[in-house]
Amino acid sequence: MLIDTHLHLIDKTKLTYPWLSGVPALDRDFLYATYATEARRCGIDGALHMEVDVGTGDIQNETENVRALSRQEDSLLLGAIAACRPEDVGFADYLERQTADSFVKGFRRVLHVMPDELSEGALFRENIAKMAGSGLTFDLCVLPHQVGKAIALADLAPNVQFILDHCGVPAISANAYEPWQEGILEIAKRANVACKISGIVAYADAGTWDVETLRPYVEQVTQSFGWDRLVWGSDWPVCTLGGGLSTWVATTHALFAGSSETERTKLFSGNARKLWKL
Repeated sequence: MLIDTHLHLIDKTKLTYPWLSGVPALDRDFLYATYATEARRCGIDGALHMEVDVGTGDIQNETENVRALSRQEDSLLLGAIAACRPEDVGFADYLERQTADSFVKGFRRVLHVMPDELSEGALFRENIAKMAGSGLTFDLCVLPHQVGKAIALADLAPNVQFILDHCGVPAISANAYEPWQEGILEIAKRANVACKISGIVAYADAGTWDVETLRPYVEQVTQSFGWDRLVWGSDWPVCTLGGGLSTWVATTHALFAGSSETERTKLFSGNARKLWKL
């Protein structure tokens, strides 16, 4: 069974998503009921919701919306990775409130679509360091050319657990393997960084990729991070850009068919349970 550590839900009737207008393929509702039906058919028996870069005024509303869905009978939702704004002076108070909320398991501040200097600000870095001891993780969503920024954060906050999203977002369709590999080899040296094997079908050529297209990237992060620092995620609905949830789950099983049961259990669910105390 799988724990999905990277589920996005989009409900435009309840929340605002300023970025969606620029991504027509995703600019509609992707609701829990739709996900849950397919997820159960794929063998997913638990999920963490990943923030969807909602409007700043909707950050807490997003968490509350996911919390309400988690209270439905037999809900798959186990917690939320909430949005945050470490660049703001109010972050410390926000951190204190979220630390007291057992439903919130971690934070993410989208970086891959933001100016590189955002994460270099003194206040941003001070606030990330304040997460030490909170039990909350911080997801890093960066492009390969930004991996140095992620490494800097990991080095400045060695007692914070970071999660590198989507295998470091490799440009698979462009065959840009070596620049990506260099960054993976370097960031994996940081013991406080884990890697999320999630939704990389969205970065391959939608019409031509197959299991072997993705294998070098998955094998590299597996070798670099080791089995104790890997988690799995769908990145639904972004994964629909490269085939969808069922396709990604089937591809995952094909990619790891040669691994031991112990190794697969760590990746599919065990490490997630440990990291987020699920």
